[in-house]
Amino acid sequence: MNTRPILLAALIASGFTQICNAEEAPAAITPTGKVELFNGKDFSGWTFCLASNAAPAGTFQVTNGVMHCVGQPFGYVRTEKNYRDYKLTVEWRFVKIAPRADNSGVFVHLQLPDGIPPKWPKCIENQGQFHRQGDLILLGGATAAGHDTPQTRGMNSKETRNEKAEGEWNTYTVVCRGDTVKSYVNGKLMNEATGCSVSSGAIAVQSEGGEWEARKIVLEPSGAE
Repeated sequence: MNTRPILLAALIASGFTQICNAEEAPAAITPTGKVELFNGKDFSGWTFCLASNAAPAGTFQVTNGVMHCVGQPFGYVRTEKNYRDYKLTVEWRFVKIAPRADNSGVFVHLQLPDGIPPKWPKCIENQGQFHRQGDLILLGGATAAGHDTPQTRGMNSKETRNEKAEGEWNTYTVVCRGDTVKSYVNGKLMNEATGCSVSSGAIAVQSEGGEWEARKIVLEPSGAE
């Protein structure tokens, strides 16, 4: 018996969709007011890309108004819509921090097609790894001024780390304006990329080994910085 149609229908009914490797990108939206990307109830407006085409419900759940990710398998949950020129605020925390279980990230300007390791999609990652938040990583061939080779795709923050302890809520703020990306951790400017080769796209949060929760994912106009 082919149960895939039944499973797909159940996932759609619960707010889950999975279109890993989609090719068509919608036109980018510039927010003119506050946009609640995560409604605290389900994954409406989001889609998933996970290694081995794993069922999303095994990796991502919503409970008591909080998005929860177990960190395995690797992949991400991303917005179905594309955005440009915005201020993104993500309130999130690691459930626990242990060796090789403290990694995630926030993608901006994600380009299709989707992809998972060893080839992440073209995008700019705001590093989520513990004690590395504020670093920027250019994935999938994305470039920025002074960072246009595979050897220079990592943009480490030169600032003192500003993360909170295990289990405490952190605020990642990313301001995207034109070809510039600014990354703030708990209100402190940690990094800036200019001359970026991508300036619009989907927004995503990684499943990459760390078990995390997010309670707020919000867009505002980029002038709200």
